[in-house]
Amino acid sequence: MTILVTGATGTVGRRVVEQLLERGEDVRALTRDPARATFPDGVDVVAGDLTDPASLGPALDGVSGLHLITFGGEFFAPLATGEEILALARAAGVRRVTVLHGGGETPMETAVRASDFAWAVVMPVEFMANALEWAPGIRSEGVVREPFVGRLSAMVHEADIGAVAAAALTEDGHGGQEYLVTGPQVLTVGDKTAAIAAARGADVELVELTEEQALETWRGQGMPEDVIAFLIDVYRDTPPEGRTVTDTVEKVTGRPARSFAQWAEEHADHFRAEVREAGTGS
Repeated sequence: MTILVTGATGTVGRRVVEQLLERGEDVRALTRDPARATFPDGVDVVAGDLTDPASLGPALDGVSGLHLITFGGEFFAPLATGEEILALARAAGVRRVTVLHGGGETPMETAVRASDFAWAVVMPVEFMANALEWAPGIRSEGVVREPFVGRLSAMVHEADIGAVAAAALTEDGHGGQEYLVTGPQVLTVGDKTAAIAAARGADVELVELTEEQALETWRGQGMPEDVIAFLIDVYRDTPPEGRTVTDTVEKVTGRPARSFAQWAEEHADHFRAEVREAGTGS
């Protein structure tokens, strides 16, 4: 049977696809624009929009497992179509469902929890991929500028999030489970920049911003005020679940969680200074 991954072009969705392929599963990836999507050979890429359940009929045909996200449309608006999507999934013969927790209560997750599927909620803490936000500054100046540099994070590799979801979609025993997924270590911003420096083979300077400087920087970047307020809140006082290591990855997948050092090695080229073309005079 086939497993349908929604949000398949996203940071986590791609990893769910990847981990299912490693398990030898037949994978179908849902995207609004299949012509622009790139996936490994063997992935069945189909068109569909979670904000329009009527568009999902062909995508759900022959599907036994379904991975869902909680947001869709512009600006990551919470999906209000969960019950309709789950009704279609039930009619199509879907048995297992995973949903990626989007932070806080959402209509989609509420609908999944209230359903009669063998469902699992995958609740990752900070993604290691968030460090890619530092890449332009590291490449151009070798500098990271952040507030609250002593804040702690048990950040998780996206492949481990995908691996937990893949296990829940393909194995028995995960129904009704809530999986808080973390990495293997609690890290400060300094720990992260040191790992990136080691991976790229060049120093990274860490400059601590005051809260006021951070606010000015983020507003200058056009960041919405609600996002800014959220960042200040979690950076100033990270919730315990965001800074506490769990053994979820090892318990669910049978292997240890990947480290940030490994993630940094895998993404080292993103942080290396751009090599100018010969003949530019520099």
